[in-house]
This record gives sequence, C-alpha cells and structure tokens, in this order.
Amino acid sequence: MTAINLNGSRRPLAAGQTLTDLVAEVTGRQFTADGLPADGARLGVAVARNSEVVPRRSWSATVLAEGDDIEILNAVQGG
Repeated sequence: MTAINLNGSRRPLAAGQTLTDLVAEVTGRQFTADGLPADGARLGVAVARNSEVVPRRSWSATVLAEGDDIEILNAVQGG
C-alpha cells in the first residue's frame, strides 16, 4: 500500500494526490488553484513536505509521493 506520514501517522495515498487534495480532506474545505479557501474565509494553515514549507500557490502542483512526511500546522493566536 502506498502511504505518506501525516503529522506523525501513516495515511494511505491515492495516485496523483496533491497537497491541495490532502489539505481539503483534512480541513473539510475546498480550495482554489492558488491554495486559497474557495469560500473566501481565512485559513490559518501552513504545510511542510519533508521539512520544507510549501507555499500555498504551489499546493496544487505538489503531487505527493510514497513516504513523504507531511506536517499540516494550524496557526494559533498566543499571548
């Protein structure tokens, strides 16, 4: 079975799955090709692939591969 590591857990990988597909699946939201939420609302999420941050505009062009280590991080306000 083809799989990736998502936030430290193994997850099955569909052929041709992109970062946009994965983030949409995890967040339950739809995105434009530029990685912006289709509903126009804010999204406090950053994505790293194999320890490198992937800009939102590159999510749709980033096809996931076997063994990729993906971290999806939510921005949290602190104080």
